[in-house]
Amino acid sequence: MRRAGLLLALLAATPVAAQDAVNGGKVFRKCMACHSLAEGVDRIGPNLHAIVGRPVAGAPRYAYSAALRELGSEGAVWDDARLAAFLADPKAAIPGTKMVFAGLKTEQDIADIIAYLKETAE
Repeated sequence: MRRAGLLLALLAATPVAAQDAVNGGKVFRKCMACHSLAEGVDRIGPNLHAIVGRPVAGAPRYAYSAALRELGSEGAVWDDARLAAFLADPKAAIPGTKMVFAGLKTEQDIADIIAYLKETAE
């Protein structure tokens, strides 16, 4: 968990260009095979509707990994920094996650997808 904390701090301190939700929507296409943004629609991965600000492991009807359940029980929330770290390298950010995606390659794509996730929750 120390590695994840260090990654969170690093990403939070790294300046990123302006967020582009339109590009974030394009980047999100990589996620659509496993995740839905439509409220109440489940797929292989947890539903991501209104994920920003939601408690970790907080989507109903999804069987989270022990690592995510533990983090959620500690009161962790999917804020921008935690999402950025997880989207960059899920397995490093939360060892033991079931997420099989290797991570997004650029900080810009990460910032853009977070902007898109926020926009779609409104």
